[in-house]
Amino acid sequence: MRTSADPRGQEIRRFILERVDEHAHDIAQLTAKQFGVTRQAVNLHLQRLLADSDLVRQGKTRRTRFFLAPKKTWRKSYSRQQNESDVWENDILPQISDLPQNALDIWRYCFTEMFNNAVDHSLGTRITVQLKRTAVNTEIAVIDNGVGIFKKIQRAMKFSNERYAVLELAKGKFTTDPKRHTGEGIFFTSKVLDGFDISSGGVYFTSVSPLKSPKGTAVWMKLKNTTDRSRKEVFDEYASAENDYVFDKTVVPVKMAEHSPNDLISRSQAKRLLLRIDRFRKVVLDFQSVNQIGQAFADEIFRVFVRSHPDMDVQFVNASEDVIRMIKRAQSV
Repeated sequence: MRTSADPRGQEIRRFILERVDEHAHDIAQLTAKQFGVTRQAVNLHLQRLLADSDLVRQGKTRRTRFFLAPKKTWRKSYSRQQNESDVWENDILPQISDLPQNALDIWRYCFTEMFNNAVDHSLGTRITVQLKRTAVNTEIAVIDNGVGIFKKIQRAMKFSNERYAVLELAKGKFTTDPKRHTGEGIFFTSKVLDGFDISSGGVYFTSVSPLKSPKGTAVWMKLKNTTDRSRKEVFDEYASAENDYVFDKTVVPVKMAEHSPNDLISRSQAKRLLLRIDRFRKVVLDFQSVNQIGQAFADEIFRVFVRSHPDMDVQFVNASEDVIRMIKRAQSV
């Protein structure tokens, strides 16, 4: 019989905890298949995790779902005059001080950046911080009652649609207050965390946040407690040594330029996607979940723009066969 300290048992339980968020309804089947054990054996590990308050169960029989149990929850509201460093040191750090140093370094950067954004940009009167910690992850949300981040950018840039604001934030180097901000905070925060979203007025940055903010702005952040990631390695990926570590690379999620599926067909849409990317030396266009593009859209990017910016390195990733075919056609002209 295996004891509770058995390494294989610990591995099985760790597997369950790390995957239950995505497999709430079939975690037992998934685990049994992964480790070549019976469902009954997996159920013993599930019972152990329930007893240790690492998991909670909802429903019965075939409708049973398992979820990570909150080990700690915390919430506090602040005035907009509050200093982000004080909030970090006095309130947030004590909640997570036992995390590894690299995780604390990531959280300190991300939290202070997002809280300061709410202070400087929201024009609201209140900022609420929520924290939830499980056996696997920590989540922190920063919620304000201000004008709304996407609405504010829309007005500043005179965009016809708030969704264009989301795309500009995703590119990086965007701020409505260049005297006090570089426009790097949201970009790097979104890259260094395991989960990141912004919700404001029914518009979302990635649509993965459990929070909804019809008024104001809600920023949701998630990081694995035992992450092996470092803030430095993520920064170095987008700031090259040959360019004195200047933020000179961006990844543009092309899907954000769509209004409806498969509608990226015109030159005007391509020009909107390309807005401000000449501020970077290297641009990676990520076509994840984009099924097809039009000839004019591809031509504007991969022939007209690329040839008029010979010093830029424009690449693409995650393109479907149809998208690649259209890109190659534009490049061959």
